[in-house]
Amino acid sequence: MRTEAIILAGGQGTRLRSVVQDVPKPMAPVANRPFLAYLFDQLCATPIEHVKLSVGYKHQVIIDYFGHRYKHLRLDYVVENEPLGTGGGIRLAAERCASDHVLILNGDTYFNVDLGRMIHRHTTSGAILTMALKHMQNVNRYGMVQVNDDQVIHFDEKSEELKTGYINGGIYVLDRNQFLQRTRHSRFSMEVDFMEKYVSSAIFNGFQSEAYFIDIGIPEDYNTANQYFGQNKNS
Repeated sequence: MRTEAIILAGGQGTRLRSVVQDVPKPMAPVANRPFLAYLFDQLCATPIEHVKLSVGYKHQVIIDYFGHRYKHLRLDYVVENEPLGTGGGIRLAAERCASDHVLILNGDTYFNVDLGRMIHRHTTSGAILTMALKHMQNVNRYGMVQVNDDQVIHFDEKSEELKTGYINGGIYVLDRNQFLQRTRHSRFSMEVDFMEKYVSSAIFNGFQSEAYFIDIGIPEDYNTANQYFGQNKNS
């Protein structure tokens, strides 16, 4: 079954300005390569051949660097003329996809899950959304995802009271048609206005993985990513 990928690559990286300047967050240099290149390499290990990048802030930097091809991946760009939020950015790109299911990655997060197995699990489950989940000892920065067996049943917002549990790992497989039917052309949050809204009425599955996870959104974790990829050249 053919699946296309969408990468959300429009982030400004405001919290990284002290260490990274003048480029979109997914283009932040990590071990002498744009962070986005590691996501492309991850996709190259799957049957996916077509990637749509949802871009906004300084998008020409990404286009000029990567063009329309990365190894065997065909790259297309969907430009947000104004910020649409995570949900609006996904919707804009999903409208331009042809496959029934789309794989979605956040351009500032690397989670080394088995994407092929995750896609297969989703397409055979009947779920509208399958979400990669990472178990962490301290989830208060991310919020927590509650699951019952493999089904996502609730989202807890960020709180200092949260401790150990599963977090949203920033990778989804989405039933494209059901998503388009339930959303509208507007700025909206994927997390709040879609996932939290429909978690009690639609089937959302969790794909649990202990694989390496890093979000480069803050300088401390950006530095950790540089160390990790510097030591793991083939990751």
